[in-house]
Amino acid sequence: MTYTIKTTQNEWEIVCGLEIHCQIISKSKIFSAASTEFGDDANENVSFIDAGMPGMLPVLNKECVRQAVKTGLGLNAQINKYSVFSRKNYFYADQPNGYQITQYEYPIVGKGSVKIELADGTSKDIGITRIHIEQDAAKSIHDLNPKKSYIDFNRAGVGLMEIVTEPDFRSPEEAGAFLKKLRSIVRYLGTCDGNMDEGSMRCDASVSVRIKGEQKMRERAEIKNVNSVKFAMQAIENEAKRQVEIYESGGTVQQQTCRFDQTTGQTKFMRLKEYADDYRYFPEPDLPPLILTDEYIEGIKAEMVELPDAKKERFIKEFGLSSYDADLLTDSIETADFFEKAAKGHDGKKVANWILGDLFALLNANKLTLETSPVTPSMIGELVDLITNGTISGKIGKDVFALMWQTGQEPAQIVEEKGLKQVTDSSAIEKIVDDVLASNPDNLSAYRAGKTNLFGWFVGQVMKASKGSANPGLVNELLKQKLG
Repeated sequence: MTYTIKTTQNEWEIVCGLEIHCQIISKSKIFSAASTEFGDDANENVSFIDAGMPGMLPVLNKECVRQAVKTGLGLNAQINKYSVFSRKNYFYADQPNGYQITQYEYPIVGKGSVKIELADGTSKDIGITRIHIEQDAAKSIHDLNPKKSYIDFNRAGVGLMEIVTEPDFRSPEEAGAFLKKLRSIVRYLGTCDGNMDEGSMRCDASVSVRIKGEQKMRERAEIKNVNSVKFAMQAIENEAKRQVEIYESGGTVQQQTCRFDQTTGQTKFMRLKEYADDYRYFPEPDLPPLILTDEYIEGIKAEMVELPDAKKERFIKEFGLSSYDADLLTDSIETADFFEKAAKGHDGKKVANWILGDLFALLNANKLTLETSPVTPSMIGELVDLITNGTISGKIGKDVFALMWQTGQEPAQIVEEKGLKQVTDSSAIEKIVDDVLASNPDNLSAYRAGKTNLFGWFVGQVMKASKGSANPGLVNELLKQKLG
């Protein structure tokens, strides 16, 4: 889905790559035993290592390594059996050591790819350049005092996976689709919670533009720490337009670092962009090279869960779902698991309709999640069966679902207690049909005179007279006989 910016002079295209920082799910930090719990009081979860105290030596957290390998496998990437930690040197208040322990020349994960699906029905493979693991910085707080900035070191030292893509994005929509897909994958894997609003998944976007048909790359701007998919798409689009305006007016774009202003929707200059040489990388002397064995990698492969793409294809084949419905149901592992439990042994397409329609509508209206839903998967499966076998009609099913939500009762119990079973006795329904026809001679004459669109009206009157309990199929059949 190529996005172009057309001017009176040229047609421009976006060239964009992403760097996504994903906080690794682990109880302790990557090089210390301090807690990673989010939301604790400021500076509560800080060790001497995190604070950069002299003489403190880092010890690598093996869980962070395992999570990074698992993520690499989930992104169809090469796992490097040999990787090295380096020091990335820069001085800032949120980095107490004056350097960050990261990986540079030899990352733990190499090239991979992720398939994204776009709104127009097309798909595209996005290249993964690398994944390396590193320590997060502390958090600077600028809005508590007009003259001072404060530092919260709780985040300092939390393990990060930096996932770097190839510059394969040609539209904001492609970048948004990738972020959603990546968030879904890491949540399935349990390697990152993907909460962009809490900062546990943050996106940097490197944006440049070029005249359509050009092959060479132009200077780029990097937009730092965008915290939502929507804002990432807006930031990419607005930065591209800014660069086009500069080129069209005869100017040049400098390699720079920007931030995205959510209130104005514009990117703002922060500083000129550093090059890798400016960080003076060198191997971390306190950590030996990380060497993984084939047995270790194969052991993690054996733990891998079914990921969204594979689950989507299986749902389509096994339950006869549309690609669109399967996409929605596999967006999160919680939704996929809920659906599969509900659909097992039942009509999968009908189950999907109830979940994506009535259930999601009530969950959203009441700000609840599937975990807190009063309606369980087994209740939806049972409701579908009651409708499929003719015990109740689809219309009554709506009423039963509402009572399931309110009371938490099983659908069969509600149907029994409320006397909602569908009437399937043809003689009882025939009597109601005869009464309706006898009570409406004018409409009966009009129908027989050629006004056949009244058929639906008669169906409605019979259903109304039966209080919705008559079997709709029998009603239609009997009316056709009587009216014919």
